Amino acid sequence: NQLTGTIQAEIGNLKKLVRLDLGSNQLTGTIPVEIGKLQYLYSLFLGANYLTGTIHAEIGKPQKLWGLSLSHNQLTGTIPAEIDTMQNVHSLWLYSNYLTGIIQVEICNLKHLDELHLSYNQRTETIPVEIGTLQYLNQLYFSYNQLTGTI
Repeated sequence: NQLTGTIQAEIGNLKKLVRLDLGSNQLTGTIPVEIGKLQYLYSLFLGANYLTGTIHAEIGKPQKLWGLSLSHNQLTGTIPAEIDTMQNVHSLWLYSNYLTGIIQVEICNLKHLDELHLSYNQRTETIPVEIGTLQYLNQLYFSYNQLTGTI
């Protein structure tokens, strides 16, 4: 598609929304915090756009969220510690952004996580040893960052 413009705050009024896929468009602006109001949201795909700003803590509020893709955008800052509230998430794709800082140990609280893609960012520091507690994890991508230390 070639959708342009921003994702409006009114998206939060779609209370029964289960899937939101606006990927591969030309959307700009920030991810509205109102997405956190979508309590039935199962999958959120906003990848391959031109979204900017940070990932808000509210992104983890939809308790049924299974898949989250914010990849191929221009997001900055760190992954919020509140990410660990997404207890049903299986796929977390945050690659190809400008995310910085450490890989938060809170990601290791996502017990159902089987895909974690954090490649092509500006992550620093080390990989938390707690990553080994993710028993369902079968895809793990950390390439093209600035990580140090041992695995």
